[in-house]
Amino acid sequence: MADVILARQLTEQVSRLRQRQSGPLILELDLTDGIGEGPVADPVSAIMSRRKIRLPDIIEGLRRAHHDDRVRALVVKVGGGRIGLARMQEIREAVSGFRESGKLTVAWAETFGEFTHGNVPYYLATAFDRIYLQPSGTLGLTGIAVEQLFLHDALAKIGIAFESAKRYEYKSAADNLTERGFTPPAREASERLAASIAEQISAAIAERRGKTATQARALLDRGPFLAADALAEGLVDALGYRDEVYADVRKEAGPDATLQYVARYQRGHVLAQRARRLPRRQDFVAVVYASGPIRSGRSTRSPLGGTAMGSDTVSAALRSALSDERVRAVLFRVNSPGGSATASDTIWREVVRLRAAGKPVVVSMSDVAASGGYFIAAPADVIVAQPGTITGSIGVIMGKPVLAGALERVGITTDSVAVGSGATMLAPTHPFTEDEWNRINVWLDAIYQDFIGKVASGRRMGVERVHEVARGRVWTGADAAQNGLVDELGGMQAAAEIARRRAGLPADAPLRVYPRLTPLDQLRPPPSSESRPAAAAAFDLGFADAWGPAWRLAARAGLPPYGPLMLPGPWTIN
Repeated sequence: MADVILARQLTEQVSRLRQRQSGPLILELDLTDGIGEGPVADPVSAIMSRRKIRLPDIIEGLRRAHHDDRVRALVVKVGGGRIGLARMQEIREAVSGFRESGKLTVAWAETFGEFTHGNVPYYLATAFDRIYLQPSGTLGLTGIAVEQLFLHDALAKIGIAFESAKRYEYKSAADNLTERGFTPPAREASERLAASIAEQISAAIAERRGKTATQARALLDRGPFLAADALAEGLVDALGYRDEVYADVRKEAGPDATLQYVARYQRGHVLAQRARRLPRRQDFVAVVYASGPIRSGRSTRSPLGGTAMGSDTVSAALRSALSDERVRAVLFRVNSPGGSATASDTIWREVVRLRAAGKPVVVSMSDVAASGGYFIAAPADVIVAQPGTITGSIGVIMGKPVLAGALERVGITTDSVAVGSGATMLAPTHPFTEDEWNRINVWLDAIYQDFIGKVASGRRMGVERVHEVARGRVWTGADAAQNGLVDELGGMQAAAEIARRRAGLPADAPLRVYPRLTPLDQLRPPPSSESRPAAAAAFDLGFADAWGPAWRLAARAGLPPYGPLMLPGPWTIN
């Protein structure tokens, strides 16, 4: 009897396995916990991100599912604010491409913001055939605002002043310390930034929810909406809980359809490809990731979260791609607010060398590619950005706090012995002297002129024209495409197609994250600066030093700690 039961169980398991391999599928995706971009950079990152889906897996998985007859539907949980607008636009494009196959797409949310901003998750949801919202949820369609705290008066009350200089008027990294509100240039740039993003969200609502442009724009003034109000306005298709949403999807996909996460679906295909042992000498497009603030040295991950892009690490990856005969082109994925001018220039040089060697470089901009992030992108053959990418900010800034008043109030005096007229230049105990200001201005002018000169060369524009759209101003990708800072609008898939064409490769030529490092590569010291393990990242307990000896002052003062080519503040569109 026991043998019969065991045989029946084995038969059922084999049947279930065969069903998973050949039966109909409902792909599912949960975006509420955010997504990853590139490969893990170190063993700690691998542990911390082991359950996080990567953007390339989503894009490639949905592209493949478009042509897979087994896949009947896609259901995605949206909500939360952990994914920026540009990456949402990449996912939105992938969903729209999947929809063209005629297969069902369903978005559902427990809430689009708990009476807080939910603009970006809802923007994604508009790409689906149906939108479900939990009855207790809300739709945080609240419009776009740029808001900043200004500390000038609070610092003055405790005797702290702040001195800074910038190139040029739109570079606002220190404005929260030196001003009481937006300067006219900062207000102009912020107003246009908010308007551009609002236009993109309104256009999506109008196109997909059966509204006129005027009606869609008016909805941004009326939110947030309770679930019943969102249903009445036609912003969602139905109210329901998860079990009700999935029951509706199964009715259309078939009762025998199996659920499978998009990441698992895509990984299964990748493993099958490896099992077939593709030719080792096959030419390919190398994908090099450049993520986080830019600093000298190796890329690092902080124990408190966040990554920094090290010029040594990224440059080593680009050098390795240059020396590998199989690499015919480089897709350079940039997601950075900038940082160190010197480190940015180091990476810039390796991009230039790739182009000079005849290997096309196509930049794909993620959520942010500004200031130093734009510097490293400028020499590429083609720059591709999403309409919601934050880019530009071609400018430079320097400054320091002056603590003399605060120290005097509490009875602290200072004294110093110095050799060299600039030895105490960055000390917070006194304002800059006239001679020190002269030195700072020479430095600022040199960096700015170098910056716009390299942009002019890379973008094939005149220096004066670059200066017109530079001056520290931040642009959306949509506006940057109009003024010549970006060549085309799109995501990684569009950039990959361009890279293949430029390299003369077939449309199905593989993309490979480069260089592919083993766990041993990530742990052992590299044999040389041009070897593959030189592109490994590090787990760092330290802090950025892109300001040189002034980095502690910069951090205390509220300046971007990674350097003078840095976009001010957090730039996540919610």
